[in-house]
Amino acid sequence: MGSKNKLKRFKQNETFKNVIQPTREEVFSNSLNLKGNWKQNFFKNDKPLVLELGCGKGEYSVNLARNYPNHNFLGIDIKGARFWRGAKTALEEKLDNVGFLRTQIELIDLLFEENEVDEIWITFPDPQIKYKRTKHRLTNEDFLNKYRKVLKPDGLVHLKTDSEFMHGYTLGLLHGLDEKIEYAHHDVYGNSHSPKEVTGIQTFYEQQYLEENKKITYIRFTFR
Repeated sequence: MGSKNKLKRFKQNETFKNVIQPTREEVFSNSLNLKGNWKQNFFKNDKPLVLELGCGKGEYSVNLARNYPNHNFLGIDIKGARFWRGAKTALEEKLDNVGFLRTQIELIDLLFEENEVDEIWITFPDPQIKYKRTKHRLTNEDFLNKYRKVLKPDGLVHLKTDSEFMHGYTLGLLHGLDEKIEYAHHDVYGNSHSPKEVTGIQTFYEQQYLEENKKITYIRFTFR
């Protein structure tokens, strides 16, 4: 994507009512008046709040919003030029139950109150395979502690990935921490009992993975 196109998208994001782009100062000073009030102040309702972390182009968030109108969905990514597509689609389709937040995922505990979030989706994250990149894996113990903090008791976390490494790493960590794994499978499209919200939505890249006969894995868990 050219730099001019990126700048154009950044400018458009500033005009989109379904996009929030806080500065770090606003995040750390809690001056957005959204922490603890996302349902009331942003979505203007009291429906369950679901986050998609590392939402990319926003395809999954938008499709979840289409399929589950009685939930609020918030796609989170630091790359605003990417989720511009999802935000624009949502506005065009008048989907008022999905929005986008441009921020670093490691700041979510500063943007959401304890027990404010009902579910979290992590879809096709960078597995950060090299050991020195462990701190950037979205299911490492530090991130899990942040998710535990913002999630309601028994709130669900979903991990959908094409990385067998990420799948195995996360399963091992969850077992070691004695968390409650509700569902896990290394090939959701090869399993007739896979949840429909997992197989019923496919991103552009996911479709490419499937054409290459790549296995798509999925884990659903809660914290004890």
